[in-house]
Amino acid sequence: MAKRVIVIGAVALGPKAASRCKRLMPDAEVTLIDQSSRISYGGCGIPYFISDEVKKVTELQATPYGTVRNEQFFETHKNIKVITNCRATQINREAKTVTVQQLTDGSSVTLPYDSLVLALGSSPNKPLLPGIELQGISTATTLDEAEYIKSTLTEKSVSHTVVVGGGFIGLELAVAIGEKWKIPTSIVEIAPQILPNFLSSSFARMAQHDMRSQNITVYTDEKVLRFEGADGRVSKVVTNKREILAELVVMSAGVHPNTDIAKDAGLAVSEKGLLVVDEYLCTSDPNIYAGGDCVTITNQITQKPGWYPLGSMANRQGRIIGTNIAGGKTRFNGAVGAWGVKLCLLNAAGAGLTLDVALREGFDAVSVQILQADKAHFYPAKTSMSLELVIDKKDRRVLGIQGISPAGDALTARINPVAALLSHKVDVDEISNLEVLYSPPFASAMDIVNALGNVADNILSGRYKPMTLEAFDSAWMNREKEDFYLLDTRSRDMGAAFAEKFPHDWHNIPQDEIEARLAEIPADKPVIITCSSGLRAYEAQLVLTHAGRDNTKAVLGGLTASARFGTTL
Repeated sequence: MAKRVIVIGAVALGPKAASRCKRLMPDAEVTLIDQSSRISYGGCGIPYFISDEVKKVTELQATPYGTVRNEQFFETHKNIKVITNCRATQINREAKTVTVQQLTDGSSVTLPYDSLVLALGSSPNKPLLPGIELQGISTATTLDEAEYIKSTLTEKSVSHTVVVGGGFIGLELAVAIGEKWKIPTSIVEIAPQILPNFLSSSFARMAQHDMRSQNITVYTDEKVLRFEGADGRVSKVVTNKREILAELVVMSAGVHPNTDIAKDAGLAVSEKGLLVVDEYLCTSDPNIYAGGDCVTITNQITQKPGWYPLGSMANRQGRIIGTNIAGGKTRFNGAVGAWGVKLCLLNAAGAGLTLDVALREGFDAVSVQILQADKAHFYPAKTSMSLELVIDKKDRRVLGIQGISPAGDALTARINPVAALLSHKVDVDEISNLEVLYSPPFASAMDIVNALGNVADNILSGRYKPMTLEAFDSAWMNREKEDFYLLDTRSRDMGAAFAEKFPHDWHNIPQDEIEARLAEIPADKPVIITCSSGLRAYEAQLVLTHAGRDNTKAVLGGLTASARFGTTL
């Protein structure tokens, strides 16, 4: 008798699991169930449809060769039965059946299974705030909502937009509306920074500064209290700090797992309501598998339960589930949480732990930042990239990496190899000696990743005494109160303008003249050293240290990083 496989959920993981199972087990009877009429689409592409970079919504459902993945596609090309506009309402584990209710007429049917896949996904958080029901407030998580937002923007009836939430999707939607449609847009984030737990505070400020340059205002540490409107349509967002006019509000305040049906069936769930699965993505019932946004998996750095609602994760897990239902024994060992987001002029990406998260998890951690060209310094088409490494001081283990750069492809090319190494408990030396392809149009002979490892080694060894961008910004903004000597080690043609602009606060002594002009640098006050990217500041610091000057700090990333950070000079 053919094996009966039912898959609940047909957006990302579900279709992948069903298709993989069918390829390996052609005689299986595979059925996909989804409550929507539109299935198997790239939800992460919704911001790019709204920005009009993706012209048609069907492109998000299309295969690489242009065929739309709908019911007919799966039934004709995959021999997989699809039932849409239906909601699974009950799982009877003893009888091995699923009850499905037709949303159009309310009728129900019971389907038997041998193996069941729960691709339940997640739903957007939509807090019950006053006015949440007003027209013009959307979550932008389905294709229908995406079309609504785009049509609203096309009508040119929106003069200001508010995005609630400064996570990945929130930022992408704000960029789609603010930069691409040229509509003033505000982001309201309840946390002290955007991308909390994913991006360091200094890089988050760089991202915020980048968006401000494109007519996107970011309000952090701020809470939405209510929505107000007229004639049933939103016109204002009221927070605990201000009122913001808005004819369109996009809710992007996180998601929660859709696991109620699994809980009712008695399957094991975590304290946060996520399904617990083993390394084979099997639930507490050996006949039921689960993956994607509704499960908790192991964080490979902390070895604690983690949650990664990412489309890439769901697709990889779907293939593993399909393999294992067909008799395989493929493992999914966990994740380090690699991510990336396209901003305005900049892009951000990372993997593993930030410094704040590492400290919270009990690591004796420190972070290191560097700024360097993404190509050979003599190659014309280069741009500057900032990277940050998080390290456990106890054993020099690398815990995380993140970066920000105008060149997204070049940035992800540095994040991805380190992400792949994080689960193997690599140390700083392995980053310093990581083999990286070298060719001037693509990288430096000493690539920025290698240089990042070298800087980390110098800091851990005590040779390099850094100053964070936050500390430099604070010191410079309060220079009338703080007694320090600012040393600019760039060449005269680069440093003269600042020395003239700030004659009492800015001192330009080129790095190769430091030793000869040591007497000009006071020994009785702290010395803050900077340059363009941080390299000459470090070399000047070594000269001063050798001369017995131990009260120095070198600004990480130099003036280029400071400008990206938003320090006013």
